Amino acid sequence: MTTGSSILRLGLPSGSLQEATFALFAKAGFAIHVSNRSYKPTVDDPELQIRLLRAQEISRYVEHGFLDCGLTGHDWIIENGSDVETVCELTFSKGSSGPTRWVLAVPEDSPIRSVKDLEGKRVATEAVGLTRRFLEQNGVHAEVEFSWGATEVKVPDLVDAIVDVTSTGSSLRANKLRILEVVLTSSPRLIVNKAAWAEPWKRSKIERLVLLLTGALNARDKVGLKMNIEQARLDALLKALPALRNPTIAHLAHPGWVAVETIIDEKIVREIIPQLKELGAEGIIEYPLNKVVY
Repeated sequence: MTTGSSILRLGLPSGSLQEATFALFAKAGFAIHVSNRSYKPTVDDPELQIRLLRAQEISRYVEHGFLDCGLTGHDWIIENGSDVETVCELTFSKGSSGPTRWVLAVPEDSPIRSVKDLEGKRVATEAVGLTRRFLEQNGVHAEVEFSWGATEVKVPDLVDAIVDVTSTGSSLRANKLRILEVVLTSSPRLIVNKAAWAEPWKRSKIERLVLLLTGALNARDKVGLKMNIEQARLDALLKALPALRNPTIAHLAHPGWVAVETIIDEKIVREIIPQLKELGAEGIIEYPLNKVVY
């Protein structure tokens, strides 16, 4: 039976990262369900209590102990100046496996060529603190205003430049904007309240959670391969396919044959399987992976 002290309060981001976060937790073995307009999802682990919150808010609630831990972007930890323990980086986003970037951007035809040219200018952004610190570091005095959204459309009519978040830069290009500098590169981080991190049960629970989440990320874009091959042809297969240099090899009941099992990047499977066949492999099986724990 789970007691009140055996509950880990976990904050997860709502909005654009929610679907990708739920998918990551599913691969890690946690089924999360949320009904319409509910910010209290259910999860098939009685030791977890999940709250859905805006990513911008999570680090503050973790810092002040309303949550034991949370998943939020490195950018919002920096923006809020939150005093929390960062346990691990989990590099994923709604559209890619790479980090996002906060960038300083201006119209394509703007005379502004560097951050130094922003002296006395106006900048719009959702990350006001982050932007002000960036300008201060560059010795620039500019007016920074909070943007409630659609930041790209505010230049050049309302402001001279923007600091906005992007993964690919496609939205900025579509709005005829030019990137001057990268202000910050960000990815999701699992953060913990420092008092909670000092509690043995909570720390152990968080460490087990991290093991499963990182295992799920390690398995991303990879598949497992199994095959059988004659022992006499094994060396040729390994030499021809460097990707299989560290496979698991087991002897079969049939004399002179071995089973080979390995993990490879999914994107090269279509090239490798025909080569395996040509090299004498039989019974080739490709299978998906949920977790790879190193």
